[in-house]
Amino acid sequence: MLGATALEFTLTHEDAGSSARCGVLNLPHGAVETPVFMPVGTQGTVKAATPRDLADTGATMILANTYHLALRPGADIIEDAGGLHRFMGWSGPILTDSGGFQVFSLASLNKITADGVSFRSHIDGEMIHLSPERSIEIQNALGADVIMAFDECAPHTASRKAVEDSVERTARWAERSLAAHGRDDQALFGIVQGGLHDDLRRRAASQITALDFPGYAVGGVSVGETPEEMRRVVATVNPLLPRDRPRYVMGVGRPSDIVDMVGAGVDLFDCVLPTRHARNASLFTRDGLLSMRNKAYARDFVPVEADCGCYTCRNFTRAYLRHLYTREEMLAGILGTLHNLTFFQRLLEVLRRAIRKGRFQEFREGFVGGDSFEILSRF
Repeated sequence: MLGATALEFTLTHEDAGSSARCGVLNLPHGAVETPVFMPVGTQGTVKAATPRDLADTGATMILANTYHLALRPGADIIEDAGGLHRFMGWSGPILTDSGGFQVFSLASLNKITADGVSFRSHIDGEMIHLSPERSIEIQNALGADVIMAFDECAPHTASRKAVEDSVERTARWAERSLAAHGRDDQALFGIVQGGLHDDLRRRAASQITALDFPGYAVGGVSVGETPEEMRRVVATVNPLLPRDRPRYVMGVGRPSDIVDMVGAGVDLFDCVLPTRHARNASLFTRDGLLSMRNKAYARDFVPVEADCGCYTCRNFTRAYLRHLYTREEMLAGILGTLHNLTFFQRLLEVLRRAIRKGRFQEFREGFVGGDSFEILSRF
């Protein structure tokens, strides 16, 4: 199994009252404590954060996007630069997605066949063909620690027949992705699709786990379905995945969802939420979201959060941040991003601590809900 030697996953603690667990994911570019939140660096950069500042927020692993990097600057340029780690100046582990989600959500689709997908680029309309083999070829060139099998992510509104077809196609593409994978220093994860149909999710889980990937992802969630539907899907799939392999739920990042999904046994998360919110003047705190353009902060000379150790909270006030946001200064998004990413890393750190202490249920029950984390201060 190519890629298996690139990954060693060790479970260290398991919660008695739920499926929550802690572990260590050893990868070629470092060890990652799980559960972990991965900031999203779509274009080979996490927006508004240098790699040095990103590390200071507590981030240990990030995500980059195969589709976007293949279009610009091109996988060949990144490979010639020494790989994605060297190209973007990030020394820690990286995960690249397969590009499948972006093909189906951003591109002007032309034709889906058994071979792959032909589509028009959302940038210039150029016709491009992406197959499992080509997706893996690109990801091998990029050189991330964890790469993803090429899959079809059907819309959550798709008919049952369309979802069933996508499950079968994804299974065939997973086999071809495995066959195309040519690097022992990259771990290839399989993806379980199936939409909102529990029986199709179970079928997909059986098909994908039979291929014996070193890790697994639940795809096709957080794409417009309700939070309750998303939780049901994950609760259906996760018990069917091998206990000794890392589990990744793709694109999930609301704090309330993260807490629930950790309780369901999820190990890896990614989402653009903290960085996108920061650029739009919404900052996370244990008391909820703060809208920093609010006039109430014009003379508020305290940090965003008093006990936060991020660079922003150590050096600046809410009043100053409001000034930056209302003046549309570039520094506003930078400082907001550093705070939000630190908040998310702090949340995951507290979750890991609660699991290790056997107090996850206490944390979960004390969780206020929404995006309010007053209980953070008690751990």
